[in-house]
Amino acid sequence: MRLSGSDLACQRGGREVFTGVSFSVASGEALTIVGRNGAGKSSLLRMVVGLVRIADGRIALDGGDPELNVAEQAHYLGHQDALKPSLSVAENLRFWSGFLGTGVADIAEPLAAVGLDTLADLPAAYLSAGQRRRLSIARILVVKRPIWLLDEPTSALDAAAQERLAEFMRAHIAGGGLILAATHSALGLNDARELRLGGGR
Repeated sequence: MRLSGSDLACQRGGREVFTGVSFSVASGEALTIVGRNGAGKSSLLRMVVGLVRIADGRIALDGGDPELNVAEQAHYLGHQDALKPSLSVAENLRFWSGFLGTGVADIAEPLAAVGLDTLADLPAAYLSAGQRRRLSIARILVVKRPIWLLDEPTSALDAAAQERLAEFMRAHIAGGGLILAATHSALGLNDARELRLGGGR
């Protein structure tokens, strides 16, 4: 599988965010998107997943399921943790496993992996920012998808949780998955290539 973008341009609010951006990342690889605030890192990820219109250029996925689009084969972890505060930790994860998968998967292992198994019955409204982020990470573990699109994935995570996330990412890559991640900080992926955006917003 190979995900690529060719001569991409993005406009937001009538302003050019970036232009002429190309990238390619294949199974077993990670590509980090770096650049100053406003360079368009988040916009590029949102463009890949179909949340931002492509002003110019094209995005292609070779070797994936021909019956599914990129978004249907990807997990997108954005700035906002997509949680329902009135639902418990377990209920949130069950919802996402059912929504993203073909049925309700076993949530015990992903919750334990992110260290939230003892908080399974706690309403999500009571979670700290770091715990909410860990629950969002559990969402990408509970349903297997080959493409991970991660926007500042270490945000709000302490050092231990960052290392666990790095382990999840390394395992995903080793299993043939691919990662496209926007980041300001090191992700613990020594073999990751880098795409630097220099445009402004």
